[in-house]
Amino acid sequence: MKVTLMHGAGGEVMGELLKTLTRFTHNNAGGIGLESLDDGAVIPLAGKNIVFTTDSHVVRPIFFPGGDIGRISVCGTINDLAMMGGRPIALSCGMVIEEGFEVGDLERIVASMDAALGECGAHLVTGDTKVLEKGALDGITINTAGIGVAEHVVRDSGLKAGDRIIVSGTLGDHGIAIMAHREGFDFGGQIHSDVAPLWTLVERALSAGTIHAMKDPTRGGFANTINDLARKSGVGIIIDEEAIPMRKSVMSASQMLGIDPLEVANEGKVVMGVPEECAEEILDALRSHQYGRDAAIVGTVIEGSRVIMKTVIGGERFIEPPLGDPVPRVC
Repeated sequence: MKVTLMHGAGGEVMGELLKTLTRFTHNNAGGIGLESLDDGAVIPLAGKNIVFTTDSHVVRPIFFPGGDIGRISVCGTINDLAMMGGRPIALSCGMVIEEGFEVGDLERIVASMDAALGECGAHLVTGDTKVLEKGALDGITINTAGIGVAEHVVRDSGLKAGDRIIVSGTLGDHGIAIMAHREGFDFGGQIHSDVAPLWTLVERALSAGTIHAMKDPTRGGFANTINDLARKSGVGIIIDEEAIPMRKSVMSASQMLGIDPLEVANEGKVVMGVPEECAEEILDALRSHQYGRDAAIVGTVIEGSRVIMKTVIGGERFIEPPLGDPVPRVC
């Protein structure tokens, strides 16, 4: 078997590759490790829960409506820490740059990264740079790693029957913005990436009530994330299609492109499962934040093992995890 682009797309095919990539016996430093395949690791240290994560970023195009590879590289790591309940403290950055890359573009990327760090009070404290010959890669690749501290660790496997499923905003924005921009579609500037650092949003939700499980719907989109949450928690989920927040422009573009917006990456959203008694308070807390104004309760956790969506026409269908992301090279 040879590695294909599908193996990096976040769906079921990538899951097969991860069986090889995670075959380590030295995989846990005393808390939550690689074996859990969560958004990060947790290392107990001096009475603190140290959250640690890393991510590599390749985007085409590097600059797109609503963001760029620099903003994604910071936000992706910040958000993985936040999904574990971790307040971001410090990040590292490794850049692999192709010969001939414009220094002016590097300056834009660094400024974008710095602005994202400032939104959540984190700092980029160390890094590494490599330059490769022209043609060796597609412009630039950025790796970021981050550490944070969690008072209460949140897993992606903690859903309980009766929980309400909340999404923090409109789905499909990032993946559809990238694809529409690539294909040259003009939607009057209505479709922008949602890329954003989510710690302050998550912090507000954590202060409002209990969160049983949490994950950001990046590669593979909402469809992959909701199935991952259900599978790891050993539960079923019923989703109300009519309750899912989605921009009309994104729905229109999805139809034109033949893409299911539930299967494309988001870079500034969170999916969480919360107890029914906390749901309205947490929803209000999310809506009070600039990145959560369109938050909605979209489903309920049930006993079972499948994710079912009640459609707007009164029927039901399974939400299946995608084989891969229909929009490659987006994060």
